[in-house]
Amino acid sequence: MHIDAHHHLWDLQAVHYPWLMAKGQVRFFGDPAPIARDYLLPEFTADARRHGITGSVHIQVGAEDGMAEAAWVDAIAAEAKADWQMRQVAFCDLSSPTLAQDLEALAALPSVVGVRQIIGRAPGEDALTGTRELITSPAFQDGLALLAKKGLSFDLQLLPELMAPMAEVLAKVPDLRLALCHAGSPYDRSAHGIAQWAKALESLSSQPQITAKLSGLGMFAHGWQTNDFAPLVKIVIDQFGANRVMFGSNFPVCSLTSSYDRLVEAYRTLIPQQSHDQIFGQTAAEFYRF
Repeated sequence: MHIDAHHHLWDLQAVHYPWLMAKGQVRFFGDPAPIARDYLLPEFTADARRHGITGSVHIQVGAEDGMAEAAWVDAIAAEAKADWQMRQVAFCDLSSPTLAQDLEALAALPSVVGVRQIIGRAPGEDALTGTRELITSPAFQDGLALLAKKGLSFDLQLLPELMAPMAEVLAKVPDLRLALCHAGSPYDRSAHGIAQWAKALESLSSQPQITAKLSGLGMFAHGWQTNDFAPLVKIVIDQFGANRVMFGSNFPVCSLTSSYDRLVEAYRTLIPQQSHDQIFGQTAAEFYRF
Protein backbone atom coordinates (compact mmCIF):
# COMPACT_ATOMS: atom_id res chain seq x y z
CA MET A 1 0.00 0.00 0.00
CA HIS A 2 1.35 3.41 -0.99
CA ILE A 3 0.31 6.40 1.12
CA ASP A 4 0.50 10.17 0.84
CA ALA A 5 1.25 11.02 4.46
CA HIS A 6 0.65 14.78 4.33
CA HIS A 7 -2.10 16.55 2.44
CA HIS A 8 -5.04 18.88 3.01
CA LEU A 9 -8.64 19.18 1.85
CA TRP A 10 -11.10 22.02 2.22
CA ASP A 11 -14.70 22.87 1.48
CA LEU A 12 -15.05 26.63 1.87
CA GLN A 13 -18.77 26.33 2.57
CA ALA A 14 -18.26 23.76 5.35
CA VAL A 15 -15.25 25.13 7.25
CA HIS A 16 -13.71 28.63 7.43
CA TYR A 17 -9.95 29.07 6.89
CA PRO A 18 -8.98 32.70 7.69
CA TRP A 19 -5.48 32.42 6.20
CA LEU A 20 -6.82 31.01 2.94
CA MET A 21 -9.49 33.64 2.48
CA ALA A 22 -7.26 36.63 3.33
CA LYS A 23 -6.84 38.75 0.21
CA GLY A 24 -3.47 40.03 -0.96
CA GLN A 25 -1.43 38.38 1.78
CA VAL A 26 1.52 36.56 0.25
CA ARG A 27 2.86 33.85 2.55
CA PHE A 28 6.21 32.10 2.79
CA PHE A 29 4.88 29.32 0.53
CA GLY A 30 3.55 31.79 -2.07
CA ASP A 31 0.34 33.63 -2.88
CA PRO A 32 -2.58 31.42 -1.75
CA ALA A 33 -5.05 33.03 -4.18
CA PRO A 34 -4.89 30.16 -6.74
CA ILE A 35 -5.84 27.59 -4.06
CA ALA A 36 -8.56 29.70 -2.40
CA ARG A 37 -11.22 27.37 -3.78
CA ASP A 38 -12.74 24.04 -2.79
CA TYR A 39 -10.19 21.23 -2.86
CA LEU A 40 -11.98 17.96 -2.28
CA LEU A 41 -11.11 14.28 -2.11
CA PRO A 42 -11.98 13.35 -5.74
CA GLU A 43 -9.56 15.95 -7.11
CA PHE A 44 -6.80 14.85 -4.75
CA THR A 45 -7.26 11.13 -5.35
CA ALA A 46 -7.34 11.57 -9.12
CA ASP A 47 -3.73 12.80 -8.87
CA ALA A 48 -2.63 10.32 -6.22
CA ARG A 49 -4.07 7.19 -7.83
CA ARG A 50 -1.99 7.73 -10.96
CA HIS A 51 1.04 6.90 -8.83
CA GLY A 52 -0.36 3.83 -7.12
CA ILE A 53 -1.33 5.68 -3.95
CA THR A 54 -4.44 4.24 -2.29
CA GLY A 55 -4.48 5.94 1.11
CA SER A 56 -3.60 9.23 2.72
CA VAL A 57 -3.25 11.30 5.89
CA HIS A 58 -5.13 14.58 6.14
CA ILE A 59 -3.30 17.19 8.21
CA GLN A 60 -5.09 20.08 9.92
CA VAL A 61 -4.62 23.31 8.05
CA GLY A 62 -5.50 26.40 10.06
CA ALA A 63 -9.28 26.20 10.27
CA GLU A 64 -11.01 28.80 12.42
CA ASP A 65 -12.66 25.93 14.32
CA GLY A 66 -10.35 22.92 14.57
CA MET A 67 -13.07 20.61 15.88
CA ALA A 68 -15.37 21.53 12.99
CA GLU A 69 -12.59 20.70 10.55
CA ALA A 70 -11.92 17.37 12.27
CA ALA A 71 -15.60 16.40 12.19
CA TRP A 72 -15.87 17.34 8.50
CA VAL A 73 -12.76 15.31 7.59
CA ASP A 74 -14.02 12.37 9.61
CA ALA A 75 -17.25 12.35 7.63
CA ILE A 76 -15.28 12.46 4.36
CA ALA A 77 -13.10 9.55 5.52
CA ALA A 78 -16.12 7.47 6.53
CA GLU A 79 -17.85 8.04 3.21
CA ALA A 80 -14.74 7.15 1.20
CA LYS A 81 -13.51 4.13 3.18
CA ALA A 82 -14.78 1.53 0.71
CA ASP A 83 -12.16 2.57 -1.85
CA TRP A 84 -9.87 5.09 -0.12
CA GLN A 85 -8.31 4.81 3.31
CA MET A 86 -7.77 8.12 5.06
CA ARG A 87 -6.52 8.98 8.54
CA GLN A 88 -6.33 12.48 9.96
CA VAL A 89 -4.13 14.57 12.23
CA ALA A 90 -6.39 17.19 13.83
CA PHE A 91 -5.68 20.50 15.51
CA CYS A 92 -5.65 20.71 19.29
CA ASP A 93 -4.17 23.36 21.57
CA LEU A 94 -2.04 21.28 23.91
CA SER A 95 -1.69 24.22 26.30
CA SER A 96 -5.46 24.62 26.74
CA PRO A 97 -7.02 24.17 30.20
CA THR A 98 -9.71 22.06 28.49
CA LEU A 99 -7.18 19.75 26.83
CA ALA A 100 -8.43 16.52 28.41
CA GLN A 101 -11.98 17.12 27.16
CA ASP A 102 -10.72 18.29 23.77
CA LEU A 103 -8.70 15.13 23.26
CA GLU A 104 -11.64 12.97 24.30
CA ALA A 105 -13.79 14.67 21.66
CA LEU A 106 -11.15 14.15 18.97
CA ALA A 107 -10.47 10.55 19.97
CA ALA A 108 -14.17 9.82 19.47
CA LEU A 109 -13.71 10.46 15.73
CA PRO A 110 -12.56 7.16 14.15
CA SER A 111 -10.24 8.78 11.60
CA VAL A 112 -8.24 10.80 14.16
CA VAL A 113 -4.85 9.27 14.94
CA GLY A 114 -2.88 12.34 15.98
CA VAL A 115 -2.64 16.06 16.62
CA ARG A 116 -0.71 18.95 15.10
CA GLN A 117 -0.05 22.30 16.71
CA ILE A 118 2.43 24.30 14.65
CA ILE A 119 5.45 25.71 16.49
CA GLY A 120 7.35 27.22 13.55
CA ARG A 121 6.31 28.13 10.00
CA ALA A 122 8.81 30.68 8.67
CA PRO A 123 11.08 33.20 10.44
CA GLY A 124 9.05 36.31 9.64
CA GLU A 125 5.67 34.77 10.33
CA ASP A 126 6.79 33.17 13.59
CA ALA A 127 7.73 36.57 14.94
CA LEU A 128 4.08 37.60 14.55
CA THR A 129 2.39 34.44 15.82
CA GLY A 130 4.53 33.77 18.88
CA THR A 131 3.95 30.02 18.50
CA ARG A 132 7.60 29.21 19.23
CA GLU A 133 6.92 30.19 22.85
CA LEU A 134 5.09 26.88 23.20
CA ILE A 135 8.45 25.16 23.59
CA THR A 136 8.96 26.73 27.03
CA SER A 137 5.31 26.43 28.10
CA PRO A 138 4.83 23.97 31.00
CA ALA A 139 1.20 23.52 29.95
CA PHE A 140 2.29 22.54 26.42
CA GLN A 141 4.84 20.09 27.81
CA ASP A 142 2.17 18.54 30.02
CA GLY A 143 -0.06 18.36 26.95
CA LEU A 144 2.52 16.34 25.06
CA ALA A 145 2.66 13.87 27.93
CA LEU A 146 -1.13 13.56 27.96
CA LEU A 147 -1.13 13.01 24.20
CA ALA A 148 1.25 10.08 24.69
CA LYS A 149 -1.01 8.62 27.39
CA LYS A 150 -3.96 8.80 25.01
CA GLY A 151 -2.00 6.90 22.35
CA LEU A 152 -2.17 9.76 19.85
CA SER A 153 0.81 10.93 17.80
CA PHE A 154 2.07 14.48 17.35
CA ASP A 155 2.93 16.12 14.03
CA LEU A 156 5.80 18.51 14.72
CA GLN A 157 6.29 21.54 12.48
CA LEU A 158 9.11 23.89 13.40
CA LEU A 159 12.26 25.58 12.07
CA PRO A 160 15.86 24.38 12.33
CA GLU A 161 16.81 26.88 15.03
CA LEU A 162 14.05 25.50 17.25
CA MET A 163 15.10 21.86 16.97
CA ALA A 164 17.64 21.73 19.82
CA PRO A 165 15.39 23.26 22.50
CA MET A 166 12.44 21.19 21.27
CA ALA A 167 14.55 18.02 21.39
CA GLU A 168 15.15 18.62 25.12
CA VAL A 169 11.40 18.78 25.67
CA LEU A 170 10.73 15.65 23.62
CA ALA A 171 13.36 13.65 25.47
CA LYS A 172 11.07 13.90 28.51
CA VAL A 173 8.20 12.18 26.66
CA PRO A 174 9.90 9.15 25.03
CA ASP A 175 6.58 7.33 24.64
CA LEU A 176 5.17 10.03 22.34
CA ARG A 177 5.39 9.14 18.65
CA LEU A 178 6.23 12.16 16.48
CA ALA A 179 6.23 12.95 12.78
CA LEU A 180 8.52 15.80 11.75
CA CYS A 181 6.64 17.77 9.10
CA HIS A 182 8.49 19.02 6.01
CA ALA A 183 11.83 17.57 7.17
CA GLY A 184 12.07 20.38 9.70
CA SER A 185 11.57 23.23 7.19
CA PRO A 186 15.10 23.81 5.85
CA TYR A 187 14.37 27.31 4.57
CA ASP A 188 17.99 28.40 3.96
CA ARG A 189 19.16 26.45 0.90
CA SER A 190 22.69 27.83 0.84
CA ALA A 191 25.47 25.34 1.59
CA HIS A 192 25.82 26.93 5.04
CA GLY A 193 22.06 26.82 5.65
CA ILE A 194 21.80 23.15 4.73
CA ALA A 195 24.78 22.31 6.95
CA GLN A 196 23.21 24.14 9.90
CA TRP A 197 19.86 22.40 9.33
CA ALA A 198 21.54 18.98 9.08
CA LYS A 199 23.40 19.53 12.35
CA ALA A 200 20.23 20.69 14.14
CA LEU A 201 18.31 17.74 12.68
CA GLU A 202 20.58 15.32 14.54
CA SER A 203 18.99 16.39 17.84
CA LEU A 204 15.70 14.97 16.55
CA SER A 205 16.87 12.05 14.40
CA SER A 206 18.76 10.68 17.41
CA GLN A 207 15.45 10.13 19.22
CA PRO A 208 13.94 6.85 17.95
CA GLN A 209 10.31 7.89 18.47
CA ILE A 210 10.62 10.59 15.79
CA THR A 211 9.83 9.92 12.12
CA ALA A 212 10.52 12.44 9.33
CA LYS A 213 8.36 13.47 6.40
CA LEU A 214 9.77 14.30 2.99
CA SER A 215 7.11 16.92 2.35
CA GLY A 216 6.78 20.63 1.71
CA LEU A 217 10.33 21.07 0.43
CA GLY A 218 9.09 23.31 -2.38
CA MET A 219 7.59 25.88 0.00
CA PHE A 220 10.95 27.60 0.44
CA ALA A 221 12.20 27.05 -3.14
CA HIS A 222 9.44 28.15 -5.49
CA GLY A 223 11.39 27.56 -8.70
CA TRP A 224 12.81 24.23 -7.61
CA GLN A 225 14.40 21.59 -9.78
CA THR A 226 14.69 17.94 -8.76
CA ASN A 227 18.39 18.22 -7.93
CA ASP A 228 17.64 21.06 -5.49
CA PHE A 229 16.05 18.48 -3.20
CA ALA A 230 18.86 15.93 -3.55
CA PRO A 231 21.01 16.93 -0.54
CA LEU A 232 17.92 17.29 1.67
CA VAL A 233 16.52 13.88 0.78
CA LYS A 234 19.89 12.20 1.28
CA ILE A 235 20.46 13.80 4.69
CA VAL A 236 16.99 12.85 5.94
CA ILE A 237 17.34 9.23 4.85
CA ASP A 238 20.91 8.97 6.15
CA GLN A 239 19.94 10.32 9.57
CA PHE A 240 16.58 8.62 10.11
CA GLY A 241 16.85 5.49 7.98
CA ALA A 242 14.15 4.55 5.47
CA ASN A 243 12.02 2.91 8.16
CA ARG A 244 11.56 6.34 9.80
CA VAL A 245 10.92 8.38 6.64
CA MET A 246 7.66 8.89 4.74
CA PHE A 247 6.48 10.80 1.69
CA GLY A 248 3.88 13.56 1.77
CA SER A 249 2.75 15.81 -1.07
CA ASN A 250 1.59 18.79 1.02
CA PHE A 251 -1.06 19.33 -1.65
CA PRO A 252 -2.74 21.59 -2.53
CA VAL A 253 -0.28 24.03 -0.89
CA CYS A 254 2.61 22.66 -2.95
CA SER A 255 0.50 22.83 -6.09
CA LEU A 256 1.61 26.49 -6.07
CA THR A 257 5.06 25.35 -7.17
CA SER A 258 4.53 22.01 -8.90
CA SER A 259 2.10 19.50 -10.33
CA TYR A 260 1.49 16.35 -8.28
CA ASP A 261 3.05 14.24 -11.04
CA ARG A 262 6.26 16.26 -11.10
CA LEU A 263 6.55 16.18 -7.32
CA VAL A 264 6.16 12.40 -7.05
CA GLU A 265 8.58 11.78 -9.90
CA ALA A 266 11.17 14.02 -8.25
CA TYR A 267 11.03 11.97 -5.05
CA ARG A 268 11.04 8.69 -6.95
CA THR A 269 14.20 9.83 -8.70
CA LEU A 270 15.94 10.87 -5.48
CA ILE A 271 14.86 8.08 -3.11
CA PRO A 272 16.85 4.85 -3.62
CA GLN A 273 14.75 2.25 -5.44
CA GLN A 274 15.11 -0.29 -2.64
CA SER A 275 13.50 2.19 -0.22
CA HIS A 276 10.47 3.12 -2.35
CA ASP A 277 7.97 0.76 -0.72
CA GLN A 278 9.10 1.77 2.75
CA ILE A 279 9.09 5.55 2.25
CA PHE A 280 6.05 5.68 -0.03
CA GLY A 281 3.95 3.42 2.15
CA GLN A 282 5.17 1.13 4.91
CA THR A 283 6.46 3.82 7.27
CA ALA A 284 3.21 5.79 7.09
CA ALA A 285 1.07 2.65 7.35
CA GLU A 286 2.74 1.74 10.62
CA PHE A 287 2.98 5.24 12.06
CA TYR A 288 -0.59 6.31 11.26
CA ARG A 289 -2.21 2.94 12.01
CA PHE A 290 -3.46 1.86 8.61
